[in-house]
Amino acid sequence: MTTQIDISANRRTRNWSGKAQVARVCWALCQPFFRLSPRPLWFWRVWLLRLFGAQIGQGVHVYPSVRITMPWHLYIEDQAAIGDRAILYALGPIHIGPRATVSQNAHLCAGSHDWRDPARPLLRPPIVIGPDAWVCADAFVGPGVVIGAGSILGARAVALRALPPRHIGQGNPMVAKPMP
Repeated sequence: MTTQIDISANRRTRNWSGKAQVARVCWALCQPFFRLSPRPLWFWRVWLLRLFGAQIGQGVHVYPSVRITMPWHLYIEDQAAIGDRAILYALGPIHIGPRATVSQNAHLCAGSHDWRDPARPLLRPPIVIGPDAWVCADAFVGPGVVIGAGSILGARAVALRALPPRHIGQGNPMVAKPMP
């Protein structure tokens, strides 16, 4: 017997405080200033992100085409880089370690729904990208996933579980192999 999904219960749920809702609207209104800024203006985009509560280290590069849902859930350490058209769906915390790279079109998704509950409540498990890790082009990192220090999540790979330090993750589902 299947359980019927309770869509109305899901829609009645308040997932965000009034303050968070106002912040989301303000962030949406600032998007043109972020997205239309010239590529070399790293400091400008970092300043905007910090203005909205992101904790960002020194020498961080965030490209203007990056899509960020809630910057106040971001912690990006020194010299990290977020490439063109990357998606940081930061419904929950996203921590990007020092010198880590999130390549173009990569998708970090720190939000999901509890499929076991008919009301499908929102979940916000954190994502951690370790120091010196590389999330390659078009890769997907799911909620609650840790990409270990020095690891590489290959192009178009799908990480729905942790990738240990100094491993290479490839494929969908991801298969992890130690680095030589």
